[in-house]
Amino acid sequence: MDDLSTLVQQGDPDRYAATIAASDDARARLWPLYAFNLEVARAPWVTQEPLIAEMRLQFWTDVLDDIAARKPARAHHVAAPLAQVWQDAELPVALGHGIIAARQWDIYRAPFADDAAFRAYLDSTSGNLMWLAARALGASPQAEAPVRDMAFASGLANWLVAIPQLQAAGRIPLVDGRDSAVAALARDGLAHLARARAKRHLVPARALPALLTGWQAGVILRRAAQAPGLVAQDGLRPAEFRRRGALVLRALSGRW
Repeated sequence: MDDLSTLVQQGDPDRYAATIAASDDARARLWPLYAFNLEVARAPWVTQEPLIAEMRLQFWTDVLDDIAARKPARAHHVAAPLAQVWQDAELPVALGHGIIAARQWDIYRAPFADDAAFRAYLDSTSGNLMWLAARALGASPQAEAPVRDMAFASGLANWLVAIPQLQAAGRIPLVDGRDSAVAALARDGLAHLARARAKRHLVPARALPALLTGWQAGVILRRAAQAPGLVAQDGLRPAEFRRRGALVLRALSGRW
């Protein structure tokens, strides 16, 4: 598990930070999921060759198929702990396949077909991952709507932060990049966040670490709604001290 801790800490520091106050058991369930997500998210970016990127994604598709068939784990340091979590929590393999399929967009340079395609991408990546994490921590099906609302807000906030890097890499990250459209998108993200918080009673306290990964969403989305020009200037993310202070307060209060 130490290998996964290091992998998540270095590759996904925000999700890692959200697990620091969690129990050992919760971390043992979350880190393999976050490590899997990190490996899948990296696959399209570690090579300029689309075929190689496709092969890397196919590897993780095969890992999930092996988990579903209860075959021995493949020779990869994430595969065995991932299989353990997936089987212990009886997680749907289709959710993992959805994450992998969505990452096909990252391989190529075509824009999203429309707003629906963009939202489907966020739901299949951020949404599926947060719902897997919440389920692994014992959330029941009635919690899915608020979890996915929270995941949309969190995923959108992270996406807006990443836009300068995505554009530098030759991607077209938004269907409509005008300031007015960005502001409207951020306001919609805030609406998702408000809906999630209004139904937080449906999410058990033991699933809190899964939801805490979106602790920055409100601040980032409000900034984007009020000053959408900050997106292109890479100016959305709050200062490190403020970020971590907000996380500690949410962890202590049990509110996300």
